[in-house]
Amino acid sequence: MSKLKGKIAVVTGGSRDIGRAICIKLAEEGAQVVVNYNSSESEAKETVNKIKAIGGDAIAVKADVSKLDEIKNLKKKTVEAFGDKIDILVNNAGGLFARKTLQELDESFYNLVMDVNFKSTVFVMQVFEPLMGNGASIINLSSQAARDGGGGGSSLYASSKGAVSTFTRAMAKELGPKGVRVNAVCPGMIATKFHDDFTKDEIRVKVAAGTPLKREGKAEEVADLVTYLASNDSSFMNGTNLDINGGLAFS
Repeated sequence: MSKLKGKIAVVTGGSRDIGRAICIKLAEEGAQVVVNYNSSESEAKETVNKIKAIGGDAIAVKADVSKLDEIKNLKKKTVEAFGDKIDILVNNAGGLFARKTLQELDESFYNLVMDVNFKSTVFVMQVFEPLMGNGASIINLSSQAARDGGGGGSSLYASSKGAVSTFTRAMAKELGPKGVRVNAVCPGMIATKFHDDFTKDEIRVKVAAGTPLKREGKAEEVADLVTYLASNDSSFMNGTNLDINGGLAFS
């Protein structure tokens, strides 16, 4: 398969879980991939090795995408490796970090969550958009939490993802005339380290049981949807926030 042959893709937070699955799927479809990571160097290198093992081309680039100077360095490394044009930008970097009630929140935690989930999306798009032309695609990772407020103690995470969803719609209007499409994917309960770390087993079982498909999603299923949005198969889709939650919540 080669729907993305000749395309250059940048994926933030691409070292593991959903990010890794996206990087590998894009590569399987022919894209050359920049695997961004912050602290997960070994996992990022493993992602690159998996891509090369299937005959693809990828590099790993360290950058904290909540910091503008490091985003600019990510761009520099991307241009050095693949030239001054990119076709696919996936804003996947993000995190919950901890579950806190309203009275447990403090300013530093607020800044951490909002910077990693929303600020990163804004400024990665700002820095890379000049490299994107007609036919390019930006895919942001939002969340089901943006719709329903998230589980207990995830108010800032849910709010930051709500901001991502709204910013996606705004940028679809702004960048659409240039031929750059902007869409978002909103995963529900996906079997990843995210939920291993922050969601109790009994909650995961309960959520899966309440989902019409009676299971959690897979990272690869999210990657398939992202790849669809990256390809010309979705050429008239712009400004959408697509749910992928097994039917747990509807648009």
